Amino acid sequence: MTRENDASVNKNKEIFFEDFTGDLINRDHWNVMVTGDIFNHEQQAYVDSLETVYTEPGDPTDANGILVLHPRYHPNYITREGKSFDFISGRIDTKGKIEFIHGEISARIKMSFGAGLWPAFWLIGQGSWPGCGEIDIMEFVGEPDWISSAVHGKGYSGDAALVNYFYFPTYNDVTNWHVYSLNLQQDRSMEFYVDDKLVYRVTKPMIEYFSPWIFNQPKSIVLNFAIGGRYPYKINGLKKPFYGLPEETVTSIQKNEVRYMIDWVRISHS
Repeated sequence: MTRENDASVNKNKEIFFEDFTGDLINRDHWNVMVTGDIFNHEQQAYVDSLETVYTEPGDPTDANGILVLHPRYHPNYITREGKSFDFISGRIDTKGKIEFIHGEISARIKMSFGAGLWPAFWLIGQGSWPGCGEIDIMEFVGEPDWISSAVHGKGYSGDAALVNYFYFPTYNDVTNWHVYSLNLQQDRSMEFYVDDKLVYRVTKPMIEYFSPWIFNQPKSIVLNFAIGGRYPYKINGLKKPFYGLPEETVTSIQKNEVRYMIDWVRISHS
């Protein structure tokens, strides 16, 4: 899919577009994160490696490349903090490089199926969590027919987040390419879309029921691929062989069958 074939490009002024062309990720735009603290009982260590974060050519009919976040089975991987993990994976963000306050952000994404996988596309504000504000445009936890979108802030974070679920038709699940979008209107609302279909709206009064609106500040983009953890566990109830991660998904990771692919990311403004 080229930008010329995407009619929505002409609706607003494009202020950032990343199509992941080239042999390496553009480090002028993206930071590749290395594990420090791990939250939510996730089972992976994030590493800066071409094993876990790399680009590859896209469809021959399109000029874009593809970013791949690729988890790997790596028993007893020891982080610089001395912690041990059996999986390594990728997480990138734009903190300090590409940030925006309001407008529309979209990404074209394709994911592998696997119970306990937890890829996400989200935004994070500045300062300490949850007061900085977090907007989860897309989270997938291994159920092929749905993704969730959520907003976190003071008084409505974690399990108390403002959250909604979008269910795919059986013929077009998360293993196909989809465009996930957020339209954030200053001092007003945020709207979540899947393939231009409105799936959730959060208004300023909904936020201010809990605490002041905190989303008029710069936000950075995060793309990450977590493995197991609290959210998948809440869905599948599995503790073994890994927390929130069943044996069949471990086998898929060992066979290098599991990937999180991003065709492009775009920010635009009216």
